[in-house]
Amino acid sequence: MKCAWVGNCHNVAAQTTGLLSFFSSMHFYSCCWNRFRVLLLVCLLIFVFGWADSPVMAITAPELRVKQFNQDIPMDMHGFDLKEQDFLKVDLNGVDLSGADLRGAVFNSSQLQEANLQGADLENVVAFASIFDRADLRGANFTNAMLMQSRFKDALIDGADFSNAVLDLRQQKELCARAEGTNAVSGLSTRDSLGCRS
Repeated sequence: MKCAWVGNCHNVAAQTTGLLSFFSSMHFYSCCWNRFRVLLLVCLLIFVFGWADSPVMAITAPELRVKQFNQDIPMDMHGFDLKEQDFLKVDLNGVDLSGADLRGAVFNSSQLQEANLQGADLENVVAFASIFDRADLRGANFTNAMLMQSRFKDALIDGADFSNAVLDLRQQKELCARAEGTNAVSGLSTRDSLGCRS
């Protein structure tokens, strides 16, 4: 009987010691987690208030970045590598973009009247509600381009490739009315790439 009592006391003491160490370790982890959260908050505050004034680290809306970019647009960007660039509401009237690599670029609500895009690669371009009136698009590649609500009045399109491009039906018909030539790279005729009916 005595042995059993001693054994039980020993078991109770061991269990109590285990619970105490468990709760003290939980307290330790809780303190570490609280310190980590405070450290994370301090780092976030330093980042926001310390670097926000820096022009390199400043986060600006796309419209503001485009406005800054728009002020520095050179008139001659012939052959430039402009892949995946954003031209949101940018005035590119008369700009020379001939031979430029514009794959994946975005020209939403941009002005491209009389722009020179001759031989430019505009594959996968998104040009929503942009104006290409009187632009030189001869030999340009518009494969897979998204051109909804864009306008091409009097644009030169001889040899342009519009394969799988998405155009408004009215614009497609107007382009088909003057489509001529064959694209030098793809070998497709402009009419066929536009899906013009014979």
